[in-house]
Amino acid sequence: MVIEKTAPPKRSLKTLFTAEELFCLPADERRLELVKGKLYEMAPAGGRPGRVAMRIGRLLDAHVELTGLGQVFAAETGFTLQRNPDTVRAPDAAFVAQDRMPPGETPDGYLALAPDLAVEVISPNDRPREVREKVADWLNAGTRLVWVIYPASRTVAVHRPPDSVEELGEVDTLDGADVVPGFYCRVAELFG
Repeated sequence: MVIEKTAPPKRSLKTLFTAEELFCLPADERRLELVKGKLYEMAPAGGRPGRVAMRIGRLLDAHVELTGLGQVFAAETGFTLQRNPDTVRAPDAAFVAQDRMPPGETPDGYLALAPDLAVEVISPNDRPREVREKVADWLNAGTRLVWVIYPASRTVAVHRPPDSVEELGEVDTLDGADVVPGFYCRVAELFG
């Protein structure tokens, strides 16, 4: 008997994913973002960053509900920022002006737009390079204001396109400028 050796069948390994494929992945304990078609697992937030994210989200939502300016979205809400290859980012909080929201009910899937405001709360395990990449992705996609909140130093970096950055400390006031008109709070309130 002669046994012929044959090469194992070639497997097609998926290297790039789409936003739709990411959305259809089974829900489990992993937080995933899609960057230029590649999946990246995000570690869950720790206690202090999670609390800060909740505080800024609550403050924003209260203001937006009162004024009817638009909608505020919680952490892990996906925004499709780029296609072919796809990028889906999920900030810790986000605001979209009412006139930019899709007509009708808010969609179940990812929003196919950049938020007007994206908020990133930094955890101890976040790498500075990755934070810079996220901010660049937001701004390049059309986000008009990005707040990067650093609980460890109790500071906020305010980013505006194309490359303006303002550093705020606890005694300073964080405001929504023309993006979220009328919103303001002392930076210290975020860490209370």
